[in-house]
Amino acid sequence: MQQSRVDDGGRALPPSHGSLAFGVPPSAPGTIYVLGIAGGFVVAPREGRTILFGRNRPDVHVCVGEDDRKVSRVHGIVIRREGRWWMRTTGKRPIRLPGSMELHPESEPVPLAEGYTAVFVRGSGQREHLLEFYVAGSDGQRPVLRTYDETDPPQVWRLSPDERLALVALAQRYLLQESYPQPLTWRQVAHQLSELQPDGRWTVKRVEHVVVPVRARLSRAGVSGLMREEVGEPVGNTLNDNLIRELMLSNSLVPPDLALLDRPDEG
Repeated sequence: MQQSRVDDGGRALPPSHGSLAFGVPPSAPGTIYVLGIAGGFVVAPREGRTILFGRNRPDVHVCVGEDDRKVSRVHGIVIRREGRWWMRTTGKRPIRLPGSMELHPESEPVPLAEGYTAVFVRGSGQREHLLEFYVAGSDGQRPVLRTYDETDPPQVWRLSPDERLALVALAQRYLLQESYPQPLTWRQVAHQLSELQPDGRWTVKRVEHVVVPVRARLSRAGVSGLMREEVGEPVGNTLNDNLIRELMLSNSLVPPDLALLDRPDEG
């Protein structure tokens, strides 16, 4: 029988263990919990300690994608180094991290933040296998439950009438709930707004000069992914896509705004 690489330096979590998104019991700061659908593992922070995850149950601490041959037998590793937990991919396919970041076999290890992190191991076809991580914070406590607290409203971004009109035109495919939306081009927006407002002087340059300051304003307020230096080359539609998604997520743009694009004779 194959010898398991799981040792007694930690404690197994059963498959029935609840999602780590709900927090963990009071634990020493830096304690890490890892959970998949087949169960998980919890271990105290100790320099050099490693946790392996992958398809081959006897060789790993946390089994993931056991029935999926696109998942490697040992697909990834988490190691304690310099007071933090670091993750790297050892399998053949990338691991998807929050923010759509992908951790490839040739990528540098990334640190896990305190609290909850969900990652996805890419498998066959469209399959993705969830792994949950929870690193106990400096106070060693789970988050305080806020069951009866008032709900925090989203940050709604103020837009001038011209900004709203240009952004609705730019984002109309998203507002129409199309399956794979993309922003319109500056030229397409300028053409549509020129027909809508013949005296509005909607040129390609004017559309760009209306939208780009909105990206800059939201970026200064802490929204990520809106500046060229953040996303790298080639940029393509990424900046406007990120802007539109933030405006819709915050309810700053909503589907009824499409009425702004109706011509008077269509009312």
